Amino acid sequence: MAEHVASHAPKAARNSQRGLVIWHGMRMGDFAKLIRVGAELHWTQLHRILPTLFMTVHNSVWAPIEKMRFRKQIEQTEVQPPVFVLGHWRSGTTYLHNLMTLDDRFTYPNLYECIFAHHFLTTEKTMAGLTNFIVPKKRPMDNMQTGWKLPQEDEMALLLTTTYSPYRNLAFQGHRERYEDYFDFKNADPKEREEWKQALMTFAKKLTIRNNKPIVFKSPGHTYRIEILRELFPDAKFVYIHRHPYDVIRSTIYLRGVMFQTNALGRLNLERNEELIYEAYEQCIRTYEQDKQQIPEGHLTEIKYEDLEQNPIEHMRKVYEDLSLPAFDHVQPEIEKYVAGQKEYKKNEFATDPVLAEVINTRMKFALEKYGYDPVT
Repeated sequence: MAEHVASHAPKAARNSQRGLVIWHGMRMGDFAKLIRVGAELHWTQLHRILPTLFMTVHNSVWAPIEKMRFRKQIEQTEVQPPVFVLGHWRSGTTYLHNLMTLDDRFTYPNLYECIFAHHFLTTEKTMAGLTNFIVPKKRPMDNMQTGWKLPQEDEMALLLTTTYSPYRNLAFQGHRERYEDYFDFKNADPKEREEWKQALMTFAKKLTIRNNKPIVFKSPGHTYRIEILRELFPDAKFVYIHRHPYDVIRSTIYLRGVMFQTNALGRLNLERNEELIYEAYEQCIRTYEQDKQQIPEGHLTEIKYEDLEQNPIEHMRKVYEDLSLPAFDHVQPEIEKYVAGQKEYKKNEFATDPVLAEVINTRMKFALEKYGYDPVT
């Protein structure tokens, strides 16, 4: 298995993020929390560790300032029912999120707000412009455009404000037991569960203070969390996107390798990479299919990535109609313009892997049958 994993791992990508790493948004206390529970550090990653330590001081100074300035306003803010984009990693969630956030009747968290969730209300206006040069123009895993102001997944903010996230795996490579409770929180410590809920609600309120519109959230991690999301937002609406399991898992293997190489603070360890991905995928699909029964009629729609890719206008219109969102005609011109601008975009391409194909056709047969996909040949 180790040789198979190594064959899929991307080449070293130290500078693909221009020095920016996910941990730059963490406070000193939260970074210390990770260290206490065994986060992996190594001297070969000092080029990431030292700037991270500097940034934890920066965030620890600004976080209490923001809390003091906005505490009362946050307490009094009401969050409009959000829309959650769900789907396993590499299922097309980013593409769908980008399309939905073209609608100016919604708002969304951007990259700056997700990384600097502790103090973006205070610092974003000034610091985003001054630090724009450190942000890569494209994501290292798939070449999609990125930037401080562009839509981003809120999972980053939840990791950096609580440390309770599957993205903890970047600090505990190969040790699923250190982060497995933070997919769905069903077996998590009740105190951690409540802390996470409070962090998401606070983040939503801060986004609402910045722009008082319904928020479109996107995090593959939320696909496991329908139960907890409905506790917080009983009137929320959900869009679930799925894609052929082979394409999802093959791309996730690459994604995980890139994310470890560009964000890990310890030695790179991909020993159990593929097995961990298989486990997470199975848990994701089975949990979603079970928990979606809790969502009231008219609050959930499902979409096939392959259909969205072929005819985005038709299928986005269906999303709006299924969820009774505001009139689609308002945003259709913006979506048409965006789609036209994406014609030159090229997805990563991978040769068919017979070993992975066998895994999909056997172990993931339940997903092939559930979503009507053909086996890999």
